[in-house]
Amino acid sequence: MEENYQLAKWLNDEMTEAELKEFQSQPDYHLYEKIKQYSSELQTESFNEEGMLSTILASKKETPKVVPLHRNWMFRIAAILILGFGLFFTYQTITPTTQLAENGKETTFLLPDNSEVVLNSGSEIEYKKWNWDDNRNLELKGEAYFRVAKGKKFQVNTNLGKVSVLGTQFNVKARNNRFDVTCYEGRVKVNYNSEEVILTKGQTVSFESNVKIIHQEVALEKPLWTIDQMDFEKENLTNVVDEIQRQYNVKIEAKDIQSEQLFTGKIPADNIEVALEIIASSYHLKINKINTSSYSMEETK
Repeated sequence: MEENYQLAKWLNDEMTEAELKEFQSQPDYHLYEKIKQYSSELQTESFNEEGMLSTILASKKETPKVVPLHRNWMFRIAAILILGFGLFFTYQTITPTTQLAENGKETTFLLPDNSEVVLNSGSEIEYKKWNWDDNRNLELKGEAYFRVAKGKKFQVNTNLGKVSVLGTQFNVKARNNRFDVTCYEGRVKVNYNSEEVILTKGQTVSFESNVKIIHQEVALEKPLWTIDQMDFEKENLTNVVDEIQRQYNVKIEAKDIQSEQLFTGKIPADNIEVALEIIASSYHLKINKINTSSYSMEETK
């Protein structure tokens, strides 16, 4: 450190005579002399401070705009919400609408043209809202009563046949292999396999296992099941028991009952004890109550 300090004083000509004599007596003095000589011969360009400052100021870049992290997350959340609402709207408008009436219940709803539909127990309807004007088709599983808005038309399809609306009130039932259509007002066109039937007010038609079994007049204003009654016309026991199970949402076990007797009549849909008693007396059966939602029936000996 001391040596560096003396060298600096010598280069700046700040040494006293005594210090200079002592410094010149050092073994490396002749090397210091050569370095000083060569350094004095070097030339450097003059430093323009004002010019350098002007250049720095002219090349000054704009300060980058920093978006706070919380704003970045807000943009992302907004984008996700917009995308989610878009997908939800698409799903709601394009996906077919399904209306369901569970066993023991009925469901009433309006179609896009304000026609009213009442679904009976254990029934289902599917249709498309988003292009209703171009696709007026309903897929029915079970039974439904239709009160069609004035001047409106649509088609009801089932696995057994289809019904075309001609401005009316009508009932459609498709259960197992039986297809029933009743017209209460106006007209309907019924297609079953290759057969076509036009029904007017007060007429009903029924098909079972590819055979037309009934085409008769009725004197009702609407289906009896809408006022808590089941109405059967030449129905086999299996169909009758199935309908009771749907209306009351119960399980009925029929033990080795074989009967070809067809049932015609009315059964209440609001009193299961009376309903089962009617069946028991008609077919000479014994009814056993297992619990509140389960019954069995067997032939009397």
